[in-house]
Amino acid sequence: MGGRGRLVTILLLAALGVSLFASLGVWQVERRAWKLDLIAQVDARLGAEPVAAPGPDAWAAINRADDQYRRVTVTGNFRPEDVLVQAVTEEGPGFWVLSPLVSEAGDTLLVNRGFVPQGMRDAAARRAPEGAVTVTGLLRMSEPKGGFLRANDPAAGRFYSRDVPVIAETLGLGPVAPYFVDAESGAAIGAYPVPGLTVVNFRNSHLIYALTWFGLALMVVGGAVIAVRHERRRDDPAAAAVPRAPVRGIPHPG
Repeated sequence: MGGRGRLVTILLLAALGVSLFASLGVWQVERRAWKLDLIAQVDARLGAEPVAAPGPDAWAAINRADDQYRRVTVTGNFRPEDVLVQAVTEEGPGFWVLSPLVSEAGDTLLVNRGFVPQGMRDAAARRAPEGAVTVTGLLRMSEPKGGFLRANDPAAGRFYSRDVPVIAETLGLGPVAPYFVDAESGAAIGAYPVPGLTVVNFRNSHLIYALTWFGLALMVVGGAVIAVRHERRRDDPAAAAVPRAPVRGIPHPG
């Protein structure tokens, strides 16, 4: 390949690298804007007054983007059964207690009543309040198994995610809301379960990633400039003819 061919190859590879890294940087900038908007929306929901938990007429329209972490309230009666879902919180390892609640309107939804430590698997220690109770909390979308989570094993009574359809089927609830409520209050009669332990934290490292990609694009530009200069020197007869300075030997003594 001649000198011109090498130059063309260098420039094409550099253009491809710069285009790729710059595109990734722009994508991260766009992701950062989306994440900041999401955080602002969630913060607004967390600071808002609670609204009535959506009933069956609204279930089909509920979605993660518009409804996750919305503060809701519902009045009804807890059913006696519940499910324990493994959890690790600031209180240590243990379980979320998910109990079905039948609202005043007659529809059923799952309520995460809070956290109990591992030593409280006894149902009597975590029994739900009797009679009508008003629960206030955060609307959360169902958590199907995914990522590193282990599969729920309803037959063995082992649950690792708050998968609403699976839990509803296990308890024989029939139609239920497609979400559950993380209780802030109104779901315990004693020290346990401990409500209000929901952690709302969105990782936002997009700016660092964007700067990294843009930095790599600049490095490609710098590398291409050096390579082009090298090729031009190699193909320049005048530069190649420049004599080298003689290397002086070290004289031997006397």
